[in-house]
Amino acid sequence: MNSFIFEAARLKNAYRTVREQSRHLSAPLSAEDACVQPALEASPAKWNLAHTTWFFETFLLERWEKPFKPFHPSYRILFNSYYNGVGEKHPRARRGMLTRPSLEEVWAYRNAVDERLLALSDQIWEEPEFIKLCTLGMNHEEQHQELLLTDIKFLLFQNPLLPAYHNIPLPVSPAAPQRWIASEGGLQPIGFKGEGFCFDNEGPRHRVFLEPFEVASRLVTNGEFAEFVHEGGYQNPSLWLAEGWDWVTSQERKNPLYWQKKEGAWFEFTLAGLVPLDSERPAVHVSYFEAEAFARWAGARLPSEFEWESVGAQQAPEGHFADRGVYHPTAEGADRNKPLGNFLGNTWVWTSSSYAPYPGFQTAEGAVGEYNGKFMVNQYVLRGGSCVSPVDHLRVTYRNFFPSWAAWQFTGLRLARDVR
Repeated sequence: MNSFIFEAARLKNAYRTVREQSRHLSAPLSAEDACVQPALEASPAKWNLAHTTWFFETFLLERWEKPFKPFHPSYRILFNSYYNGVGEKHPRARRGMLTRPSLEEVWAYRNAVDERLLALSDQIWEEPEFIKLCTLGMNHEEQHQELLLTDIKFLLFQNPLLPAYHNIPLPVSPAAPQRWIASEGGLQPIGFKGEGFCFDNEGPRHRVFLEPFEVASRLVTNGEFAEFVHEGGYQNPSLWLAEGWDWVTSQERKNPLYWQKKEGAWFEFTLAGLVPLDSERPAVHVSYFEAEAFARWAGARLPSEFEWESVGAQQAPEGHFADRGVYHPTAEGADRNKPLGNFLGNTWVWTSSSYAPYPGFQTAEGAVGEYNGKFMVNQYVLRGGSCVSPVDHLRVTYRNFFPSWAAWQFTGLRLARDVR
């Protein structure tokens, strides 16, 4: 086999692997599970499965298959998310109303697009622009695999039966004592550099100046956050940003999402069902508002995304990701060789940085240019990935982003503080 065909075969194999993982994650779901939309910010599993297929049909098949015929003309509108350059979109708030097409028909759509895409010649699979768009599509689907799990968890939590997505037991282990790790700061390189894929918002690479700071050796635990709850953190307006306090009072928040108190004891809803709250595991599903208030209560602050990346660049790219199949954060133990533990994975880390373009950022031409740039307003940056992130999807330079009130994603916090 010559190298030309080998490269095409390798890309096709990567494509098959990503697509099969979506099928694997969807296996525990019934057709009813896959159709319901529990909130505006969460999409039905069926829509996620169709939208990721729509991406490949719209941006690859439509361009390279000759002659091209859409699988179904209406799907171009039904499963478009936010690409205004492509055309009309079905309203996001009504995705859960799409009882048709059925889940079976969505799987037929996926299978047909896969078959047609893989039938394209190796020469097409070797074209640089095809490789670029296919790689973007695979990373896009990996993002939706994470969303599929977060959205289904939010859906199952609405059910008074509190059903489990799977029955894999959660590991039990102690967390290491928190220590403070010093950084001298200074002029630091930020952003992606080198070969391989990155999203456009990870560049251009540039430099930032950081004052000396310290970062916590591990994530904040459930036990520590429970102290914040017990000491009235949700009732103390002096700890909250003004908009955060409005959110707490209007939403009547008294504890993190998925926490429930029964007979004086705290429990936590997980994808494995309702379990006793483990004080050693990292706190998860907290909004930016909650993370910022906790940091203030703890006499610390949230790290900037640049502080986080400057420290993370020195850590091994290891962590607790979705490949373990646990889908919940695990306690971070002590390791002399890893003073900051597994810096990636477990929970996304809120930073104090507003989501904004790097100096010199350029939006890509065409509809794919709508992928990241137009969302650079009213969002905060998250770093590090989580227990539901695909293992090969993350980098230290990866920039996730959510609005300040969002808590259904696997978001936690790692504290930082100034050096006095």
